[in-house]
Amino acid sequence: MSRIGYKEIDLPEGVEVSQKGNVVTVKGPKGTLTREISPLITMTVDGNVVKFDRSSDDNRNRSLHGTTRANVNNMVEGVVNGYSKTLKLVGVGYRAQMKGKTLVLTVGYSNPVEVDVPEDLEVKVPNNTTIEISGINKEELGEFAVYVRSIRSPEPYKGKGIRYENEHIIRKEGKTGK
Repeated sequence: MSRIGYKEIDLPEGVEVSQKGNVVTVKGPKGTLTREISPLITMTVDGNVVKFDRSSDDNRNRSLHGTTRANVNNMVEGVVNGYSKTLKLVGVGYRAQMKGKTLVLTVGYSNPVEVDVPEDLEVKVPNNTTIEISGINKEELGEFAVYVRSIRSPEPYKGKGIRYENEHIIRKEGKTGK
């Protein structure tokens, strides 16, 4: 039995959930999100409560049950509060800046790395070593943050690189001379 799949989603004020076939649309104060769900999962909206049921008890349906409920809950949370991630640049001379809708990173390569920001996301650079990414789609925000981090992942010896705000890098001890 899926514990997550059978949990109901309580809709806050101003949030509207609709379904047309297998496509779920969530409208809220911050925007609108659309997602296709599996036809094996049945979604019902009763007033301010959204419930999910599955057609059978095989493994695939059980896994889709909890996943579908979690995805729709993330959509509701996104259109109400939004999501954000903060990245830190650690290293001498490492810096970030915005040029229009392009994030420019100087992270130890011979040329600066330019990254186009997706339209649904908002990127701010409050100082030259901090990047704040925010948006309503949790999945898209996470993928973009992972991509920016992968440009210069933190290395274990000096800890230089791009990391999440509260990420702890396990440091290795360097070589010791005799």
